[in-house]
Amino acid sequence: MTYDIAALRSHFPALAAGTAHFDGPGGTQTPTPVIRAIADALAQPLSNRGRITLGERNAEAIVTGARRAMADLLGADPSGIVFGRSATQLTYEFSRTLAKTWSPGDEVVVTRLDHDANIRPWTQSGATVRWADFDPATGELTVDAIRAVLSDRTRLVAVTAASNLIGTRPDIPAIAQAVHEAGALFYVDGVHHTAHSLVDLEESGADFHVCSPYKFLGPHHGVLAARPELLETLRPDKLLPSTDAVPERFELGTLPYEFLAGTTAAVDFLADRLDPDATGTRRERLAAGYAALEAHEHVLRTRTDKGLAALDGITVHSRAADRTPTLLLTFDHHDTADAYGFLAERGVQAPVGSFYAVEASRHLGLGDTGGLRVGLAPYNDTEDVDRLLTGLTDFLER
Repeated sequence: MTYDIAALRSHFPALAAGTAHFDGPGGTQTPTPVIRAIADALAQPLSNRGRITLGERNAEAIVTGARRAMADLLGADPSGIVFGRSATQLTYEFSRTLAKTWSPGDEVVVTRLDHDANIRPWTQSGATVRWADFDPATGELTVDAIRAVLSDRTRLVAVTAASNLIGTRPDIPAIAQAVHEAGALFYVDGVHHTAHSLVDLEESGADFHVCSPYKFLGPHHGVLAARPELLETLRPDKLLPSTDAVPERFELGTLPYEFLAGTTAAVDFLADRLDPDATGTRRERLAAGYAALEAHEHVLRTRTDKGLAALDGITVHSRAADRTPTLLLTFDHHDTADAYGFLAERGVQAPVGSFYAVEASRHLGLGDTGGLRVGLAPYNDTEDVDRLLTGLTDFLER
């Protein structure tokens, strides 16, 4: 297993500007192969999908290629890959579709750890809402917390695979087992998780897994993975002439072909560049690459944790035993917005906010303000971390 950070960084033209990016949880920088794939898709003949003209065939090849790529990334069936404008849009569409099958008094379970995109679509669905809380002292969301709010009226449970605010990774397979024992469906927000750990839809136990390629080096749109046979049972609202085939029945309008080409390129980049020595199928290379990525991010997170521990006046709210390399910070005597500006002036991008995880921020006692979020991405290196720590030291010593 190898991880050549210098070689990896050379593929990201945005890094030439000199900024140390810790804003990966909000969206990563884009490597050249993804940029080139998007441009190439637009440069060649392109039209609505079909099999007659070159433009039709190009569009068809892009869509089927992107479904295969995302299926490899998520351990899913290509026929169960649904594309949408964003993870938020997909979740809203599926909440409306599922809600049509529910009766008055049926219940959904949401958690205070989640991004609002996996809360509000369900609380607005018309079902009775039950809340599962995480422990603000530890950041942990346990299976017992989920089990405590399940009932024979539970129809769906929505849980994040990793908190985009504090990084907590709940035990998704254990939660899935509890949810299915209650006879409910399990909807997993994998937007933050998919950027840091290889997903296996079957092993996770998720009935639905939603993610966003722009969080793992790709373009801006959303992807949902589910078993095709489950999708066959759902009847979304759609236009009369639109196909009723799965997964296309869930895709509204013409797909963004150029972005799907970029998504395939992003998956190939993860398969080929994170561990250049990896061999085998794309799924096997992805597994090796993600193992190398997790080892690299562990080293950087450990370096960051130690550096922060040496500074007085900082509270780190990311405390779960299993978490992504994502840290939420607040300061005893300083406003986080001031820290954000101070770091930005020194070429360190670490944004401030609740990042749409408003329930989690409130549960931590931070209101809607949140904190300063430090999130690692595949292209971060030790120099980035040292610049961050130096900047925070200077800020606290002003």
